[in-house]
Amino acid sequence: MALRDEGHFSPEIIVAHPGWGEGLFLKDIFPDAKVIQYFEYYYHGTGGDVGFDPEFPSTLDDQLRVRVKNSTQQQSLLNCDHGISPTAWQRSRYPPEFRNKIDVIHEGVDTELVKPNPDAWIQINNQRLEAGDEIVTYVARNLEPYRGFHTFIRSLPRLQALRPNAIVIIVGGDEVSYGKRLPEGQTYRQRYCAEVQERVDWRKVLFVGKLPYLDYLTVLQVSAAHIYLTFPFVLSWSMLEAMAAGCLLIASDTAPVREVIEGGENGLLVDFFNHDALASNVANALATPSQFDYLRKNARRHIVERYDLKTVCLPKLLATLRTAG
Repeated sequence: MALRDEGHFSPEIIVAHPGWGEGLFLKDIFPDAKVIQYFEYYYHGTGGDVGFDPEFPSTLDDQLRVRVKNSTQQQSLLNCDHGISPTAWQRSRYPPEFRNKIDVIHEGVDTELVKPNPDAWIQINNQRLEAGDEIVTYVARNLEPYRGFHTFIRSLPRLQALRPNAIVIIVGGDEVSYGKRLPEGQTYRQRYCAEVQERVDWRKVLFVGKLPYLDYLTVLQVSAAHIYLTFPFVLSWSMLEAMAAGCLLIASDTAPVREVIEGGENGLLVDFFNHDALASNVANALATPSQFDYLRKNARRHIVERYDLKTVCLPKLLATLRTAG
């Protein structure tokens, strides 16, 4: 309001994320502006992330909570001029009567920056790790069940039994981005590592925390097998970046993943809860890497053709902005 009243600020287009109410009053303050809202995820009491994992059963309170959580988005759906969702599955979560207002436009991946590098190497704990080594990678903003951390950790005993020389690099913090928080001082990493403590050789499991972006990309480039697991929820940008980097992706057979990954074509799909199957698939990938080269190539091609920032996604976004204006 201060910007408006000073008379120096009169936007033609406003883009906002409505999840926490940031977009609620834009039309009241700038009635002549076109408002585009970024519709990332619409919660449901069933059929999505809530109640997906029987290890974390939902309650009636959970279902009521997410219904109320949608309320700011409902106001934004009514009052925006147009909407954007990054994937078709995320768009499909919104009420049918509003979907015609929402275009599917992903933020895109800079495939000139995120690409394979057969000469990539990274040093961790005085150990030089190179592309071509037997390296398994897992990435999440934070290490938590929403991104299948518990399934991944439970796969390690069998994976190490099958491939005792494999080195595992785990990127991510110990906070909670999604889902239930643990009691003060506890982390999901502590909980699930303790569960398999005696059955894992931890000298070959490297927790590196959160990395600078270029270091994170190097981890993807040295990966021999990259794990991506998720609840039916917002699809992580890291999965698309891993594909662009030419990773052999072994991912959960969940709805948002299936929009991008076709099992046996540009990656491998496993049941989210089946940690033994995950371990077996990773072990096979490490044992005969050349047999899976076509998946790596197809994965990168898919991202370049459908999710490239400069040639696909940014032009779509600019066209939407021009139309709105």
